[in-house]
Amino acid sequence: MEIVYLDDSLVVCIKPAGVLSTDEPGGVPTLVREALGDPGADVRTVHRLDRVVGGLMVLARGAQAASALSAQIREGSFGKEYLAVIHGRGEERGSMRDLLVRDKARKMTFVADAPGRGVQEALLEYETLEHTGDLSLVRIRLHTGRTHQIRCQFAHRGLPLAGERKYSTLEDPWPLALWSSALYFTHPVSGQRLRFDREPPAIPPWSGMPALTSMKKL
Repeated sequence: MEIVYLDDSLVVCIKPAGVLSTDEPGGVPTLVREALGDPGADVRTVHRLDRVVGGLMVLARGAQAASALSAQIREGSFGKEYLAVIHGRGEERGSMRDLLVRDKARKMTFVADAPGRGVQEALLEYETLEHTGDLSLVRIRLHTGRTHQIRCQFAHRGLPLAGERKYSTLEDPWPLALWSSALYFTHPVSGQRLRFDREPPAIPPWSGMPALTSMKKL
């Protein structure tokens, strides 16, 4: 477990793809406790990444920090940005606003036609950074945090993520190309505004995107 930042209130780490965000055996909190050398440490998940998604994740060290960070998430002052490689070419810059509904039996999220039970609004903004053949590199800013939101909204528009297994019939040789690249929030004790950035690993399809070497903030 790579620790990016650590103090008495917070842990910012790099979640490996394939690891659960939740506090259970083998999950991120367990790995953080192992990295801290303290199996009884009070480490709490305040936001989640899909199991197949890697990248930056912040955890709270204690109830007070967890409550403060959760409040920022509810109020919209906790910022999350992602990088993704998608099939096709969307607009150079735009937004996606949909009504999403979760099918728990199929463990999938779908765009709904109208409001209803379990239907939630989902909003994101994106910027296209580069086109390489059939693939595009996009940076995404989430305004809501619905389960599988990015994967569902892009696939719904015929722009499935590279390496997608649930929302695409394409057979890519890569893992899912979705990465938590930036987090920004207010420190729950000091009040300082913090930002953390991390690029995805240099493996395909990321390694085929030269723009990653000269990224600019959204």
